[in-house]
Amino acid sequence: MVEILIWVLIIALFVLSFVGIIFPIIPSVLVIWGGFLLYQFAINGNELTMTFWIAMGIFTVILIGADVIANSYFVKRYGGSKWGERGAAIAVIVGSFMVPPFGIIIIPFLTVFIIELLQKRTSQEAFHASIGSLFGFLGGAVAKVVIQLIMIVWFFITILF
Repeated sequence: MVEILIWVLIIALFVLSFVGIIFPIIPSVLVIWGGFLLYQFAINGNELTMTFWIAMGIFTVILIGADVIANSYFVKRYGGSKWGERGAAIAVIVGSFMVPPFGIIIIPFLTVFIIELLQKRTSQEAFHASIGSLFGFLGGAVAKVVIQLIMIVWFFITILF
């Protein structure tokens, strides 16, 4: 009975990690690690190998970098400034609390637009940079979904085979 409860918690943590993609205040990667560690210390401490832990460490670094890289790449590609990049990153977090889940799309878009206008960009240039922030968020979100799925599938393959 206790093991079933632990499995429910592990699955809940894995699901919660995907909620963290829409609500960035939830640290997705830490939640996934919570599931791994719960299994390691509460169910079976022998099945997760050193290879598994090293791979998960590498995926964690990639996962953390995915947002930063995607956001930076797309805002720059669409003509945004450093201030636009920074504003978009902060606005994603703020936006997750305002009209979720749409706030994480609308608030960064508007923030980058305003920041770029304040830096004497034309409205067309500001709009393009705002589009870049939107693509950056979407690109980072897709990358996070893929990486998190790989991590979770690897976990289940490791413990089942």
